[in-house]
Amino acid sequence: MSTFENILLAVDEGVGRITLNRPDKLNAFAGTMREEIARAVSDMAADSSVRVVVITGAGRAFCAGADIHYMKQLTEQGDVESFRLLVEAGRNVITTIRATPKPVIASVNGPAAGGGANLALVCDFRIASERASIGQTFSRVGLMPDWGGTYLLPKLVGSTKALELVYSGEMVGATEALALGLFNRVVPHEKLDSETETYARSLVEKPPLAVALAKQTIYSNEADSLEKALQLELEHQLRCFQSEDAKEGLRAFLDKRTPTFQGR
Repeated sequence: MSTFENILLAVDEGVGRITLNRPDKLNAFAGTMREEIARAVSDMAADSSVRVVVITGAGRAFCAGADIHYMKQLTEQGDVESFRLLVEAGRNVITTIRATPKPVIASVNGPAAGGGANLALVCDFRIASERASIGQTFSRVGLMPDWGGTYLLPKLVGSTKALELVYSGEMVGATEALALGLFNRVVPHEKLDSETETYARSLVEKPPLAVALAKQTIYSNEADSLEKALQLELEHQLRCFQSEDAKEGLRAFLDKRTPTFQGR
């Protein structure tokens, strides 16, 4: 199995574990981290010793989404191509997880924001700590959801609630996220690892072929729509990226002030 700079891998008795490992940055995506996640999922999908994949974060966060400092740099430079590559790399993570024939569990140990939220949502099951939260925080910096958020979120909460969550950009606590269906299960923080392990091992016992075919069948009718949603997200996110609002949003976020958006 490959080695990586920003994630940790472990395999134990059929359970493969991918840990996002930038705890000092709340596991925000940076450098080749997106590509590393996709490659790690692919490696585990191809590894016959792995029956179930778990994705979690090191430290106190699951994933804070994009590195805002780098995003601000790209907007200031007007570097559309580099931004496009970031969105497409995130898109590849989503499609890789969705296509993986093995169950993928998000063990949400803390905040999951922006792309980090949608990384959790594309997993087949989400077990969350009582300290976890999740949010479509894109609007705070003048952007719209990507990483499949415009497709995944309405499937879980309906279009009206999805728009409310996207418009507000607010983080949703564990209890509300459970009620909305964003999390499947919420457990005491100190029991998150053990509860995740117990559930993962219960899936290890299931027939791999039946599990793989069930996952493929359940998602197959959605596959074309997901691809279309990801393409539309890319096109619209690029428009947002080139706007003055995105520059203002990113500056304000780093300056810790309220942004003033002008709609241009």
